[in-house]
Amino acid sequence: MEVTRDGTTRVVLEEWSGTSSSKLSKTATVVASPSSLSIRRSGSRFRRFSQRILEAFGFPSSVTPDYVPFQVWDSLQGLSTYIRTMLSTQWFLRDLTGMLGGVIFTFYQGSNLDSNPKMWRLVADFMNDLGMLMDLISPLFPSAFVMIVCLGSLSRSFTGVASGATRAALTQHFALQNNAADISAKEGSQETLATMLGMALGMVLARVTMGNSVGIWFSFLSLTLFHIYANYKAVRCLSLVTLNCERSSILLLHFMETGAVLSPKQVSVMEGVLPSWISAWSSKNAKSLHKRVCLGVRISSLDGLEMADLLVSAGSYYEKAKYLLLEKSGIISILVHKDSTARDVLQAFMHALVVANLVEKDKSVHLEGQLWMDKHYEHFVLKVLFSLI
Repeated sequence: MEVTRDGTTRVVLEEWSGTSSSKLSKTATVVASPSSLSIRRSGSRFRRFSQRILEAFGFPSSVTPDYVPFQVWDSLQGLSTYIRTMLSTQWFLRDLTGMLGGVIFTFYQGSNLDSNPKMWRLVADFMNDLGMLMDLISPLFPSAFVMIVCLGSLSRSFTGVASGATRAALTQHFALQNNAADISAKEGSQETLATMLGMALGMVLARVTMGNSVGIWFSFLSLTLFHIYANYKAVRCLSLVTLNCERSSILLLHFMETGAVLSPKQVSVMEGVLPSWISAWSSKNAKSLHKRVCLGVRISSLDGLEMADLLVSAGSYYEKAKYLLLEKSGIISILVHKDSTARDVLQAFMHALVVANLVEKDKSVHLEGQLWMDKHYEHFVLKVLFSLI
């Protein structure tokens, strides 16, 4: 806060962006006064755009120093393979579509695969089923053959990215004794055995249905439905012990209502495993507080009225916190301080969930939310930790 020569008080806020607290760069400076609001952006547009791309992939703070040289050489060897493949096949458009689809999918959803492995495991298998369906119907439409084949390749590219990432996350979940490599090897052997058995049964079924279109389609659709059902039952068996947005919401809401903390198994029963855009009607957690919380909002995206509300709440309720909360139309936005730690971010998200719950009850959300956090938050965290023992 500064006082100008004419006695006017103004507030100067800096917006920083980066992948970790030690690798930040200033992206904007916001100057707010009673009569004006100005935003001065730092750096060129190209630099900001390239930085956003790197942040979307979690680079470089989320990887080890040897990641870059390994990926350089691995990409070069892969490049030679792709060139040789193009020399030996004419399916250039199909393969290119699949590769572009994989890159785009990673850019938009890569950071969500670790936090929602159960949902993306289901999505991956569904997209694989869709790709196989495209391959099966492509000969029926000669005029649209190339487009259908490309759509099938696009579906399988999503499958490859999501399946590989979620497999790694689930392997880490299963490895209680730092034996992720051993579990991964055993899972690979199990899949090989299942593939061999499937090939044998598939050859028998193909021989029985040879020349019978109705039999082929009936067998394919029946097996597809069973495949989806088996995958759904498989992910429903998982009781993950890590917190994501939805599991945090389920835990906190139950604690606020009963004072008790659910076990990982109980949370897994209430947790949705379908994408949010198709699971709203079947969700067992009707409130879904996490859907009304936006983590990591940029200061430069706020308008003058929102900035004024933020400054008032900052001086009244969040003087000691390394985050600020802004409530508008039931949506809670979280602005995180550049020096905040993972513990601070977790507290900010839980605080936002508390405020989101209070909004429904028409209470003084900032005051009541801060009182609840002061009284119950540390006790809540301790009970969650004890539930994992």
